[in-house]
Amino acid sequence: MIEVKNLVKNYGKYEAVKNISFRVESGEIIGFLGPNGAGKSTTMNIITGYISATSGEVSIDGFDILKNPREAKKRIGYLPEIPPLYTDMSVREYLEFASDLKGVKKSDIKPMIEDIMDKIKISHVSNKLIKNLSKGYRQRVGLAQALVGYPEVLILDEPTVGLDPKQIIEIRDLIKELGKSHTIILSSHILSEVSAVCTRVIIINGGKIVASDTPDRLSESLSSNSFKIRLRGDMGKIKESFESSGNFSAFDMVSSAEEGTFDITVSGKDGVDVREEAFNIAVKNGFTLLLMRPERKSLEDVFLEITENPDSYLEPEKEDEVEVALEDEKNNDNKEGEK
Repeated sequence: MIEVKNLVKNYGKYEAVKNISFRVESGEIIGFLGPNGAGKSTTMNIITGYISATSGEVSIDGFDILKNPREAKKRIGYLPEIPPLYTDMSVREYLEFASDLKGVKKSDIKPMIEDIMDKIKISHVSNKLIKNLSKGYRQRVGLAQALVGYPEVLILDEPTVGLDPKQIIEIRDLIKELGKSHTIILSSHILSEVSAVCTRVIIINGGKIVASDTPDRLSESLSSNSFKIRLRGDMGKIKESFESSGNFSAFDMVSSAEEGTFDITVSGKDGVDVREEAFNIAVKNGFTLLLMRPERKSLEDVFLEITENPDSYLEPEKEDEVEVALEDEKNNDNKEGEK
């Protein structure tokens, strides 16, 4: 559905996106992640046709975003980080306005808007002015705008930014529901949200893709042979038994919440099955084994580990240069459009 080939974007001498390529298949929900200045927003802006690439190709359902922008953009619904709302309009007026801009047939506008408002659960505020809505409902209206014209692809940039926990859960559930009928690229700094919603994660850092896989496989690939074990027994004897084993590369022990028990985090040396070794130690020494589970890295841990190289971050002055260059480019694009 979305194909990005050898994408490069330069702002003057600064290369924000460095020859990246990826595909998003129909029906996927992709989490597009990266630290500030990594090239994430630039890539999303190029995919939506908001700015042009220095080189490379982006196609939406087979249509090139530069060579055939009208057909490509028909298939995209875009929710930027700050929704493009006209706050003096009512919700219905705004969605009608968006429908006109997107070229929806007049006869289709009313039933389509009713259907979208019902899906996004904003029908009961359809006649309210947008400026009188809460942040959560404004975000819903922005999402409804992205759905106008029933595009196959949704590009959502920080869709839950600034929302309270209840609103985040509601928008997250909406996105999961929309994923049943749309291909979605989702950018978010709330990594637990990405882990809960997305079928695959792409991590970009320093303008390059540094990881692409499901959240679970990314976590598994970076998790070591480490387990958390809870034992009941003499503290000194437990510590001595594990430290003298010779089969563990790391060992940490603390008192647990249960009286008389201790939580151990232990990693095995190469080729050692931690479960078997810990079980044998417990049986041999008469310890009661209450818990044993693998210690898996969260998506937050994975993200930090992959992007921890500080040299890949933009320096503040370069970020400023990029902002100026982006503004100049948008102005130039507008002038070209006027011609």
